[in-house]
Amino acid sequence: MPTPCPCGASADYARCCGRHLDDGLPAPTAEALMRSRYSAFTLGREDYLLATWHPDFRPVELNLAGDTPTKWLGLQIKRHEQTDPTHAIVEFVARYKIGGRAHRLHETSRFVRLDERWLYTDGDIHQD
Repeated sequence: MPTPCPCGASADYARCCGRHLDDGLPAPTAEALMRSRYSAFTLGREDYLLATWHPDFRPVELNLAGDTPTKWLGLQIKRHEQTDPTHAIVEFVARYKIGGRAHRLHETSRFVRLDERWLYTDGDIHQD
């Protein structure tokens, strides 16, 4: 039975983000990488998040388990723009709850393509 993909795309997980998280297939676009990284957050996949983070910007660890678990509620891609063959931005809103309180993360993320793989570098958080 198909499992809905956490990223909110219409495809099931195995045909969507599962190809990247579980099968190791590189994301073909920065938007696909953003979606798979969101899915990794929902699934607690620190390994994938660190592996898809540019080494110049990557933290040593993420500690997703933390004391208060995060419940991810949804992802909305607002804009995806490839600025040149090796650079792209993705603007998104991710909704989540911590300790029963709802939050929104509105960010414009930057991505770079190295060795045929898109990597997250950093982003600007919008204060809505």
